[in-house]
Amino acid sequence: MSSKDLIADPGVVAESNRLKNLFDKLDLNKDGRIDSEELAAGLHNMGYFHISKEQIEMFLQRSDSSKSGDLSLQEFVEYLQKHEKQLHFVFSKLDTNKDGRVNSAEIKVAFKNLGISIGVEEAEKLVSRIDDDNSLDISFEEWRDYLMFHPSSNIDDIIEYWRQESYLTQMDHGEDVGTPGDISDRLFAGIWWRHLLAGGVAGAVSRTCTAPLDRLKVMKQVHGGRKRTSLKDTFKYMLKEGGIKGLWRGNGINVIKIAPESALKFWAYDEMKKHIKGTDNRDLFIHERLMAGSFAGALSQTVIYPLEVMKTRLALRKTGEFKSIFDCATKIFKADGFKVFYKGYWPNLFGIIPYAGIDLAVYETLKAYCVEKYVEENRSPNALVLLSCGTFSSCCGQLAAYPLALVRTKLQSQAGLAGKLGLPVEQTHTLGLFRYIIRTEGLKGLYRGIVPNFCKVAPAVSISYYVYERTRSRLGVEMCS
Repeated sequence: MSSKDLIADPGVVAESNRLKNLFDKLDLNKDGRIDSEELAAGLHNMGYFHISKEQIEMFLQRSDSSKSGDLSLQEFVEYLQKHEKQLHFVFSKLDTNKDGRVNSAEIKVAFKNLGISIGVEEAEKLVSRIDDDNSLDISFEEWRDYLMFHPSSNIDDIIEYWRQESYLTQMDHGEDVGTPGDISDRLFAGIWWRHLLAGGVAGAVSRTCTAPLDRLKVMKQVHGGRKRTSLKDTFKYMLKEGGIKGLWRGNGINVIKIAPESALKFWAYDEMKKHIKGTDNRDLFIHERLMAGSFAGALSQTVIYPLEVMKTRLALRKTGEFKSIFDCATKIFKADGFKVFYKGYWPNLFGIIPYAGIDLAVYETLKAYCVEKYVEENRSPNALVLLSCGTFSSCCGQLAAYPLALVRTKLQSQAGLAGKLGLPVEQTHTLGLFRYIIRTEGLKGLYRGIVPNFCKVAPAVSISYYVYERTRSRLGVEMCS
C-alpha cells in the first residue's frame, strides 16, 4: 500500500481527525501548542476527573519528544497513536472470546492468566467504572477513552490504576477535599495497609492454629537424631514438659514478625521489579520474578532474622528457662554477643533460592494448566483449585530446601549455649554440620521433621486464605492481590 493510499484510507483519516479535534479542544489559547496548565484545564472540562496532576505531568513528559515543555499537534497525535495501539494490545488480552467487548467473566479469566485473583464483585466494579453506556461490558472505544491520558500503557500499571480507581468510585468522601493526586495517594496507602493488616491477621491465625505442628517439627529437627524418638513420643514429651500451653511456645514471636517481614518483602519486591523493567513497558519473565522474589525474601529475612533465632530458642526452651522474649534476647546476647542473632543465617539465605524457584515454577505450571483447562470449558478455576496448586508447589519447594532449613534450625538452637553444649567445632558451622548429619544418619537425617512440616502446609494455606478473605471483607477492601 502506497503512502497516498494510506493517507486516503477512511479509517486513518477518521482517527487523525479525531485526534486533531481533541487537540483543538485542549488548546485553550489557540496557539497551536498545549502546556500542562491547558492540558489539566482541558481534561477537567472534558470530564477526566480521574486523571491527577502528577499523571498529567508524566503524560506531558512522555509525549513531549522535543523536550520543549509543551506539545505540538504532531507530537500529540504521534504519541496517542502509539499509546492507543498498546492499549488495544492490552484490551485484546482481556477480550478472551475475541468478540470486541469485555465483560466481568472475561476480566476474571484474563486476570487469572496474569496471576491476579479477583472476585465476581470486583470484576463487576471494574466493568462499571468504564462502561459508559450501561451495557454491562466494555467496548474498545470506552477502554481507549478512559485510559487515553493515563501516562503508561504497561499492563501492570494499567491494572493497578484501574483497580484503585474502581475502588475510589465506591467511596463516599462526604466532601471534595485535596487534589485528585492527594486522594489517590491516600487511597493507595489505605489499601496497602488494609491488605497488610488483613494479611497479618490471616498469618497470625494460621500460624497460631498450626503452631503445635511447627514446634513438633523443630523438636524433631534438633533432637530427633540424638534421641531417636518417634513423632508420638516427641509429642508426649512436649505435653508432659510444658502442658497444653507449651505446644505454642515460640508462637508469640512468630506472629510478631509477620508485619515487618511482609512489609519489607512487598516493598523490596516492588522496587526490584521496577529496577529490572527499567523504562521498558512489559511484564516480567518467570526468571525475573524469581530474581525479584529471591531478593525480596533475602532482604526481609536479613532484617528480621534475629527474631527467627529467638523463635527457635523459645520453641525449644524448657519451663522457666526464659521469662519473656526480651529476657531471651538479653540472655543469648550476653552469652555470645550480637553475632548470636545470625546463627544459621547462611543456610537460611541459600535456602531461599531453591524454595522460591521451585515453588514459583511449579505453581505457575499448574496454574497455567488449570486456567487453560477451565477457559476451554468457559469457566475460571475456583479458589479450591488454586489453593491446591499453591499447597502442592509449596510442598515441592520445601522438599528441595528442607535440608538447609534443618541445618539452619540446628544452628539456631545453639544460640547462647556455645559454652554449655560442648559441641565439636564440626557441628557449629554449616558445612561441618551437613557432613556430620550425613555421616551419622545418612541422607534421611536431613529430612527429620518433614512429616509434621507437610502436615501443617494444607491447613496453614487454607486457614490463611479463609481468614484473609473474611478480614479483607470486614475492612472494606474489595481487591485481593
